[in-house]
Amino acid sequence: MKKVAVDGGLPQVLRETLEKEGYEVVGPYRGQDVDAIITTGLDNNVMNMQDVKVTAPVIDASGKTPEDIIRRLRETGPA
Repeated sequence: MKKVAVDGGLPQVLRETLEKEGYEVVGPYRGQDVDAIITTGLDNNVMNMQDVKVTAPVIDASGKTPEDIIRRLRETGPA
């Protein structure tokens, strides 16, 4: 199962849709081993982690539907 960190500012419907699609949804915080990070936007410091290098794909959810985000997650590898 793919584990994704979802920014707390995103709608609950996104979390619910991801879970229905088989993703484990967790909150974003340091030390979390995730397959992708979904955030409200990249113009701000992603999750207040200025000094942390992120190796997981970061998906900007601004203007995207839950289906758009799931499609992007599938592009990053198998769920």
